[in-house]
Amino acid sequence: MAFPELALRLAEVREAVGVHQRRGGWEHPVRIIAVTKTHGPDAVRAATLAGIEAIGENRIQEALAKQDALPDVAVEWHFIGRLQRNKVRRAIDRFTWIHSVDRPALAQELERRIPLDSPRQRILVEVNCSGEPQKGGVEPDELMALLETVAECGRLELRGLMTMAEYTTDQQVQRRTFQLLRTLRDQAALAGHPVPELSMGMSGDYTVAVEEGATMIRLGTLLFGGRSA
Repeated sequence: MAFPELALRLAEVREAVGVHQRRGGWEHPVRIIAVTKTHGPDAVRAATLAGIEAIGENRIQEALAKQDALPDVAVEWHFIGRLQRNKVRRAIDRFTWIHSVDRPALAQELERRIPLDSPRQRILVEVNCSGEPQKGGVEPDELMALLETVAECGRLELRGLMTMAEYTTDQQVQRRTFQLLRTLRDQAALAGHPVPELSMGMSGDYTVAVEEGATMIRLGTLLFGGRSA
């Protein structure tokens, strides 16, 4: 059996989510996105058998190969990696959610490529809340302008914001990043852009993210163990 500890790990995560939501004073559902990056289709199948309903992928080619290998597996596919404009065509109609819209040109390319008879594409806008130059995401002070651009794209359904914290064990540093995304979410709503979803928190920092109001957490190593080569 592939990933025999997955069910136990998932149960532990769900218990921890409940504990940390109560600590933060939240009651909304938290969606667990199982990130199967570098693992094969067997990881996706194992995840769905364990009760996971959402799979996250970082690379278009790897994601599409898994989708094609698992036509019988009903799951929500989330694209969470950096999306290049020249890969947009391949992503259309293949992902329920795209978490990483971070620039006007990308939003406009998605709008141009989505067929009129396709459902609106659910997206999240990625924000660089950690201030690290190597990370993707729109700068916080440019977020409102990007939201205005997205609002003009009728084929896109803006649902929330996404961020990644700095890779550190310092929970105060993590917390500041997640607090900033939540503040930006609230400011966007006041400006007429309701974005209720907060995709934030990974295997090393998800408990802090949950305390700060995450509605989606993206977990890979915590569920599947070390990544394959």
